[in-house]
Amino acid sequence: MPNVVRLRKGREFDLIFRTGIRINGELVRLLYLKTPESDIKFGCAVGKRLGKAHVRNRGKRILRAAFREISEKLTPGLKIVLNLKEKGIEA
Repeated sequence: MPNVVRLRKGREFDLIFRTGIRINGELVRLLYLKTPESDIKFGCAVGKRLGKAHVRNRGKRILRAAFREISEKLTPGLKIVLNLKEKGIEA
């Protein structure tokens, strides 16, 4: 399994949101960027308009659990952001 590092800084998220490749699903939007690094960097984003703090925290827990399931299948050298949609909170 490749080494997974969490995205922590706002500029890392901004770079992926501005230049990353987007894949829109029904519940989640996936943004990714290929890099020459050997690690996978992961972050999750849940906007304030989706609900109060406890609702957003539950959404982040769901996204992290989903990422753990798929992380073994990913190739190294990716920066990934999972962005939860409103339907994802309700599902």
